[in-house]
Amino acid sequence: MQFGIFTVGDVTVDPNTGVAPTEAERIKAMVRIALKAEEVGLDVFATGEHHNPPFVPSSPTTMLGHIAALTERIVLSTSTTLITTNDPVKIAEDYAMLQHLADGRVDLMMGRGNTGPVYPWFGQDIRNGIPLAIENYHLLRRLWREDVVDWEGKFRTPLHGFTSTPRPLDGVPPFVWHGSIRSPEIAEQAAYYGDGFFANHIFWPKEHFIRLVSLYRSRFEHYGHGAADQAIVGLGGQLFMRKNSQDAVNEFRPYFDNAPVYGHGPSLEEFTEQTPLTVGSPQEVIEKTLTFRESFGDYQRQLFLLDHAGLPLKTVLEQLDLLGAEVLPVLRKEFDALRPAHVPEAPTHESLRIAGVRA
Repeated sequence: MQFGIFTVGDVTVDPNTGVAPTEAERIKAMVRIALKAEEVGLDVFATGEHHNPPFVPSSPTTMLGHIAALTERIVLSTSTTLITTNDPVKIAEDYAMLQHLADGRVDLMMGRGNTGPVYPWFGQDIRNGIPLAIENYHLLRRLWREDVVDWEGKFRTPLHGFTSTPRPLDGVPPFVWHGSIRSPEIAEQAAYYGDGFFANHIFWPKEHFIRLVSLYRSRFEHYGHGAADQAIVGLGGQLFMRKNSQDAVNEFRPYFDNAPVYGHGPSLEEFTEQTPLTVGSPQEVIEKTLTFRESFGDYQRQLFLLDHAGLPLKTVLEQLDLLGAEVLPVLRKEFDALRPAHVPEAPTHESLRIAGVRA
C-alpha cells in the first residue's frame, strides 16, 4: 500500500491574515512540501496540472524534475496530466526524460480536465473531451512501446516513421493511472489497458465513486487482466489534524469556509459527513481512512490533499509531521494485515522491470 500527498497548487488568500503567497512563494512551498513528504516516510508526491488562476502548476515535469534532484526515494507523480490538451508526443518525451532523471521514480495520472476555457487555449473543444482522451492515450501507449510509429487520427497531424526520444527507461513505460471524477468511459479505458484507476473522491459522496470503481473492477476482470479484486485502485482523501479534535475544527473552519472550490457551500460538518474530508485528531483520521477499504475493497494507493485553501506552509509541514509520526505507521500496519496475498501492491518501475513489462 502506497501513501502519499497531492497538491492542486492553488494560490489562495489566508483568511486569517488577508494575504496570499506570491506565485514564487507558492511554487517553492510545494517543493518544500515534497521534501518533507519524503522525510516523514510517505511513498508518493503528486502535483496537478492547471493552466488557469489561481493555480500555478502548469509544468509538472519541470517541478518534478527539480524535486527528483533533491530526493532519493519518493515516487514522483501527477494528480492530473491533461491527456486532452497536451500533445501525446510531448507527454511521451517529457515523462520518459523525467524517468531517466529520477531513476524510474515516476508514474502519472491521466485526466481530461474540467475547466472549459482551457480547451480552446490549446486549440481543442471540451465537447471532444472523451474522444480526445481515448485517441491521445492510445497514441501515447504506442509511442512508449514501439520504436517507430506510423499513426493517423482525428485530432492531430499524422506521424510517419516517428521515434519518441528518449526511450522509456529500461524499456519500461511509466505506470499510468486514469483519474476520474464522473466519467465511466475513463474507468472503462483504464480497465481495457489494465492500467490503474484513481477515484479522486474529495468533493463528492462516496456512493458515486463506489459505482465508478466497481465498474472499473468488473471490466478489468472482463478484459482478462486478473480478478476484479486485483485491479489497481487509488483513492483521494483530505484531512486536517491537531492533537485535539476541536482544535482542528476551530483552526480549519475559516480556511474551509473561504476555500475557492467548496467555500460558501455546505457547512464543514456536512462536508465531513458526506465526503472523505476528515478534520480532527490523528485517531479520527485513522478510523475514517480505514473505512475506505470497506467501501472500495483492497486498494493500492492513498493520496491526501493537505496544502490548499490558503493554509500556511508552516501549518502544512506540521500536518505532515503528524501524518508521518502518528497516522502512517498505524495505517500501514492495518492495511497490510487486511490485504489478501493475491491482491498486488501498486506497480513501481522496479516491479515492472522485473516482470519484463514492455507490451
